[in-house]
Amino acid sequence: MNLKTETSGGSVIVFVKEERLDAHNSGDLKTEMNRLFEGGSINLIIDLKEVRFIDSSGLGVLVSGFKNASTRHGTIKLSAMQTQVKSMFELTRLHRVFDIYATVDDALES
Repeated sequence: MNLKTETSGGSVIVFVKEERLDAHNSGDLKTEMNRLFEGGSINLIIDLKEVRFIDSSGLGVLVSGFKNASTRHGTIKLSAMQTQVKSMFELTRLHRVFDIYATVDDALES
């Protein structure tokens, strides 16, 4: 999976550079989030701007990361969701769990 990370303030931004976040590649995102948590980062912003499709595996990885961040008193914020991805969050009611922002900058400012 093509991921890019960048630190800004007290947050690490993880840019998902894939069109799909599914069973074939979601494990890579989980590995990267765990690496960041173990390295002491507790506030993550996951940029989903390029993701056009997400399945239950992708949703599960984000929920797992959310739980991991919460146990460390941190946060996971999601940004720049495309319509198809946002509809999956609404369908599963996960939009009530995650803080979702229009842009990375909006997430950083919150």
